[in-house]
Amino acid sequence: MKKDIHVPKVEDIAVAIVEEESEEDKEWVVYLLNMKNCSIHDTLVSSKGYGEINQKKKKTTFFSHYLETLESQSFKKVEMINESVFGLTNEFFLTYYINGIIHDKKYIFLPETIIKENKTKIPLLNKKGIMIR
Repeated sequence: MKKDIHVPKVEDIAVAIVEEESEEDKEWVVYLLNMKNCSIHDTLVSSKGYGEINQKKKKTTFFSHYLETLESQSFKKVEMINESVFGLTNEFFLTYYINGIIHDKKYIFLPETIIKENKTKIPLLNKKGIMIR
């Protein structure tokens, strides 16, 4: 039965966390990047953090962001992320449609991986950050 279900593979879509400077301070921002040659529609990103800090179980609030349509070769800001949760597992669950077919993928940033030493150049943004494709 499972073999009869077609699950489309998510390709050329990424989640990036980028450190940006504002007038007051530096802040970390989560972006969704569409590197496909087509638009994605009814785009929804859900986020949560969970794990342990100082041997105490912690979890963040669950957020959902409706981003509507992401055009080909574009990006959208999803949310701000506070450095205090970088010690947790940060999970982003993406759902979108192409030609009426639903696609989904989970992007997981493991604890302590969102650090300056892991920054690389992020396509489309032309900034440095941490990206999962």
